[in-house]
Amino acid sequence: MGEAVAEAVGERFRELYGAEPQGVWAAPGRVNLIGEHTDYNDGFVMPFALPHTAVAAVSRREDGVLRLHSADIGTGPVELRVADLTPESDKSWTAYPSGVVWALREAGHEITGADVHLASTVPSGAGLSSSAALEVVLALALNDLYSLGLRGWQLARLCQRAENVYVGAPVGIMDQTASACCEAGHALFLDTRDLSQRQIPFDLAAEGMRLLVVDTQVKHSHSEGEYGKRRAGCEKGAALLGVDALRDVAYDELDAALERLADDEEVRRLVRHVVTEDERVERVVSLLESGDTRAIGPVLAEGHASLRDDFRISCPELDLVVDTALASGALGARMTGGGFGGSAIVLVEEADVDAVTKAVEEAFAAAGFTTPRVFEAVPSAGARRVG
Repeated sequence: MGEAVAEAVGERFRELYGAEPQGVWAAPGRVNLIGEHTDYNDGFVMPFALPHTAVAAVSRREDGVLRLHSADIGTGPVELRVADLTPESDKSWTAYPSGVVWALREAGHEITGADVHLASTVPSGAGLSSSAALEVVLALALNDLYSLGLRGWQLARLCQRAENVYVGAPVGIMDQTASACCEAGHALFLDTRDLSQRQIPFDLAAEGMRLLVVDTQVKHSHSEGEYGKRRAGCEKGAALLGVDALRDVAYDELDAALERLADDEEVRRLVRHVVTEDERVERVVSLLESGDTRAIGPVLAEGHASLRDDFRISCPELDLVVDTALASGALGARMTGGGFGGSAIVLVEEADVDAVTKAVEEAFAAAGFTTPRVFEAVPSAGARRVG
């Protein structure tokens, strides 16, 4: 995130609103290394921030007007009144930033308006949290401009509420926390129950490895029904097992828990994924902290098999990435994000990057799929002021 990008966003703000912005902020998308669909089960996750960011130039207003403009939409600024913001009334892109204003006001913070210009390099629909980046960047800007004194995890909570209630998408807390709290060169080990965090050093380049993101170009939407069905199924499983959340089912007691769910195969599969996925997160943390980074590869592959077979949220394109990469010498691979499309991650030796990338691209061509977008994921900084 360079000064040139901040200056470009600031210049466009001046063109739109005829005045200098009071500041420019950036918030990143994220890749989840391990821990998928565990966050709304009070479990463990391990995301890291991407260098791709949502950038916002913002000034506060005192007249109750919220003006929103996106460089990625191509229309003029949308003007709203903060007093009129109502959950699930907006089905356009503006629901994400206006939902943040609504959530802040609902929490008792007197937000009296803002002029906002947004631009993002986070690929939309790729499972890399483009919406969370959009929410967090505006939340951080308003936190600074209105001197609210909120910490990163508090902003993440408010952004999650905005997406859950205002947008109507039943997402967990991981994406917003990753965008708000990650540090460069680290993965974030997050306990989603109490929001306790540990920054785990994650410098693959220093060890001769790379982590590739393969965007399948298959779009997904969390607000569509399948995500909600999985969440409801997990909640049903917790209720049947008499626990507050599936986080409370111990890994060594999983078999006994599954026996109690013998009459509901769908719930059994969901429970098995969540409980084993939490254990995989803890295993990856242990491996990274002990310096055995290459050994996380098979754990990533295990995670994909669980998401494919138990949680059933993969798709042919994601499976093709994983199968092809592993067959071509990758250390590990799995889908990442909410599922039903989006992206996969591939852990490779530095010397194998080109060969694995070529194999995946050729496999997609042979299958008649859209050419995937492949890029390196570098653990980057979380949300911050940049201008």
